[in-house]
Parts: sequence; structure tokens; C-alpha cells
Amino acid sequence: MRAEELKGHLDALLLAALEDGPRHGYAVIETLRHSTGGRLDLPTGTIYPALRRLEHAGLITGSWSVVAGRQRREYRLTAAGKRALSGKRADWADFAAMVSAALEAKPCPNPA
Repeated sequence: MRAEELKGHLDALLLAALEDGPRHGYAVIETLRHSTGGRLDLPTGTIYPALRRLEHAGLITGSWSVVAGRQRREYRLTAAGKRALSGKRADWADFAAMVSAALEAKPCPNPA
């Protein structure tokens, strides 16, 4: 999937990837890859700036930990992030229904 096709949806995808518990950045990438059957394979250059933006917005929190001698930043949803994810899901359902209706509609004759 091309990056421009994700515009406006990346935040929702990242919040959803953190819904079931905290993850470090690479684990977020792996979660999205796994949940989409490998169709969504986002580069770190896309993920990490978005995670920092979500953290600055108060939708996720990050904390440093050391795993196998390496420092990792682990992210988790905040209460505001959970509310935002719920709203983004509702918005997506409305948007997807609208686009599906338009794409699946039978053409109607031009009105006179």
C-alpha cells in the first residue's frame, strides 16, 4: 500500500495497534503487518514520527526500557487515546459505508 493512501488513517492504525497493550515501535510495525496479512508494511521513517506526534497530542505515552541490553521506547494508549480510537473507528465506518455505496451504486440515467 502506498503511503499517500494512508493519509488520514495512520493515527487510527497506530492507536489500534496499541489497543491490547504497550508495544515498542518495531512491535507496532509487526502488529500492523500481522493484522493485515502482510499487506501493510510501514517503514520506521513513517511510524516513529507519527508515534512522537501522538505522544505530544496526549493520545499515547512513551517510556524507556532496557531489553537485552538495548534501550527501547514503549508506547501505550492513554484514556484520551482510547476515546480517540473509538471516534476514529466510528468515522471510518461512516466513511467506508459512504465510499462503498458510491462505488457499488448502479449508474442512474441523467435527470432531464
